[in-house]
Amino acid sequence: MSVDIGIIGLTKSGRTTIFNALTKGKADTKSYTSEVAHIGLTKIPDHRLKKLAALLQSKRVVPAEVRYLDLGAQVKSLAKDTAVSGQYLSQLSNVDALIDVVRVFTDESILNVEGGVDVERDITTMDLELVFSDLIQLLRRLEKIKMSLKGASQTERQGLLHEQELLIKLKAELEKDIPIRELNLTTEQIRTVTSYQFLSAKPLLTVTNIGEDQLDGAKVLEDKLSLRFAKANHRIISLCGKLEMELGELDESTAEIIRADFGLSEPGLEYIIKLSYKLLGLISFFTIASNEVKAWSIKRGVSALKAAGKIHSDMERGFIRAEVVNFEDLSKCGSLIKAKKHGLLRLEGKGYIVQDGDVITFLFNV
Repeated sequence: MSVDIGIIGLTKSGRTTIFNALTKGKADTKSYTSEVAHIGLTKIPDHRLKKLAALLQSKRVVPAEVRYLDLGAQVKSLAKDTAVSGQYLSQLSNVDALIDVVRVFTDESILNVEGGVDVERDITTMDLELVFSDLIQLLRRLEKIKMSLKGASQTERQGLLHEQELLIKLKAELEKDIPIRELNLTTEQIRTVTSYQFLSAKPLLTVTNIGEDQLDGAKVLEDKLSLRFAKANHRIISLCGKLEMELGELDESTAEIIRADFGLSEPGLEYIIKLSYKLLGLISFFTIASNEVKAWSIKRGVSALKAAGKIHSDMERGFIRAEVVNFEDLSKCGSLIKAKKHGLLRLEGKGYIVQDGDVITFLFNV
């Protein structure tokens, strides 16, 4: 399972620079238009993969992936347009989470069309754009429900009225500029809302794009903004997009030396992925087969049966059992044989809840 994350941001925020930093891409940061959507894949760094490969003598390592979508047009303009930009809004609606890039850096050669650098204003503006987009979609759906009710059967009518009731509740909150991600919804309501792919319902990571001269104050800025804006499904971080993009073009050892000179403890890519995983409630498990160690991303709380289905539908359909050992236990033992000898390699059934770091072999029959 790859994780899809959409990158949004106001004009001149450095959104495409952040995209390049995350994907080691070379997308043009100066003449980007809404007619082109940049899409890039990134391997998710996981130190456990190399160690597993060494322990199990696997020749091939396959990390999990994140796919980033960098959209040129602003969300508000996409919501209004039903023609060319409709396909881009559809792509954005299907992502698992959003990254909002907000400008903090100062550069006289790059004009800020919003009227000067104001990070709090721009965070608020983007949240309102997401709300605006959802309101338009919601109103369209309410109009369709109204038309459908005229000729609906009794059974159909009950379902439509139930949906209408929820949408009217959401409309009232959106009109108060409250994003859906902040609402206290029931499990059933969340399931219904998820089917609409509302943008303001998606987990949001706000990246404040600072300059190199602002690195020393990054943590203070992050903490200040977090006090005002951070919620359970909304996190704030500070990152120098230009520096991270340049470091991504260097070999790993050189980049590490320069990063240390700036006092940075880890690559921006790893920092963002770590927080994205937390926002999405994701964990990683590993499989070993045909001399290959592979990482998979799943939601926390997923059963062994459903985890098998993430790999292949045949595995879920013909599931027999799962052989499971956690990475930490396997690492201490040094091999699967020793892990089994110490009773750490277990046989688990369909209902077993997969834990982060589990190394699993699925047994199935089709």
